[in-house]
Amino acid sequence: MIVCLRCVCSQGDRFIPTRAGSNWSINFHYANENCWSPNQNQRAKDASTDTGKDAVAYAALLRNELLGAGIETVPDPHTDDRRNAILTQDTHSLFRYTIHTKRVPFDNEISPYSLSPLSDKSHKLLRSPRKPARKISKIPFKVLDAPELQDDFYLNLVDWSAGNLLSVGLGACVYLWSACTSQVTRLCDLSVDGDSVTSVCWNERGSLVAVGTHKGFVQIWDAAGGRKLTSLEGHSARVGALAWNGEQLSSGSRDRVILQRDVRTPPPVERRLQGHRQEVCGLKWSPDHQHLASGGNDNKLLVWNSSSLLPVQQYSDHLAAVKAIAWSPHQHGLLASGGGTADRCLRFWNTLTGQALQSTDTGSQVCNLAWSKHANELVSTHGYSQNQILVWKYPSLTQVAKLTGHSYRVLYLAVSPDGEAIVTGAGDETLRFWNVFSKTRCTKESKSVLNLFTRIR
Repeated sequence: MIVCLRCVCSQGDRFIPTRAGSNWSINFHYANENCWSPNQNQRAKDASTDTGKDAVAYAALLRNELLGAGIETVPDPHTDDRRNAILTQDTHSLFRYTIHTKRVPFDNEISPYSLSPLSDKSHKLLRSPRKPARKISKIPFKVLDAPELQDDFYLNLVDWSAGNLLSVGLGACVYLWSACTSQVTRLCDLSVDGDSVTSVCWNERGSLVAVGTHKGFVQIWDAAGGRKLTSLEGHSARVGALAWNGEQLSSGSRDRVILQRDVRTPPPVERRLQGHRQEVCGLKWSPDHQHLASGGNDNKLLVWNSSSLLPVQQYSDHLAAVKAIAWSPHQHGLLASGGGTADRCLRFWNTLTGQALQSTDTGSQVCNLAWSKHANELVSTHGYSQNQILVWKYPSLTQVAKLTGHSYRVLYLAVSPDGEAIVTGAGDETLRFWNVFSKTRCTKESKSVLNLFTRIR
């Protein structure tokens, strides 16, 4: 049996741990692979030009010349209120007769003897500084081979730690890949127990990784020391979803139960949350650590607080399994969710009021969701039938980018610690790394005494 995480980008590292009998050995090989060169990557980025800016400029120019709108700067095509801004420009001269008189030009106006047919405002529009269009490369900057990466919608086998380590569950083993050094180590091998990996999840500090297994165990591993700290029982079926909340770990299983345990106490104090009627396949804690969102194969999205054993909110609008769940880091109480093949929709919820906000049909199975840490954007990965990766701007829900490359369902997603890159995994047994988010931070949520949900310290 051969298991490898092999970089197929130029000048990359090839990792091949091989097993001979019962002994494992790890070998590294430095290899040159046929793929895009840096110059080709740059040309590909330049080729993916955004024509939205030109379209907006042309529309503004026509409004100036035909309607006298007086637009002097080109609006950003990616802003949410761009369309409204153009439409709300001064159009009082529509179908009205006006007399335009020549004026003595100032320094910033065109000469009355100019041969240009354009007005002063249009000239200012054309001379206005143009913000460089944001470009998202449609080519992954790194590709790793991941043999035995399962093509199973209900598993969560990839996670990225705060220490820039990627944990990947391949068959019965968990591997750690360093994004800094490209070094790969095997953390554990469950084959000796006849078990396999069904989920992995890092704690917030990136020191501990939780491993869910097919037999219903949850193991806690010290990543730096490479040793197992504890093995938690309690589930009677596979554990496909994990979520840390400080020192507490929540686990969701095919047995329809969510267990919440404090890993510091031996034996850990346990809370059993029972609300789903089928397998629990998605778990996410809110950024303020107060609410847990869970999605299940029963098409339900439930929200729990830290004290009650019953869900405080239940959303039933999805028509398929809810695995994709993500809390917004920018707006308190905003929750996004995605449905499976029979649903295909992204839905947004205000968990402070329990109201449904927006929804959009993506056209394919929604497998994962993740918000940008810096901007009001989110990325979704998809399965049947398009196997694509989409970047959305919120709240307009306009598509910023569409990335393709996986030949199977894009079942796994994790965001880098700096919030700029993502890694996606699929049943085609590859991990692909993409630069999708910018460094620009969005405007922070305003703190006002009129906001009843703003915390007062």
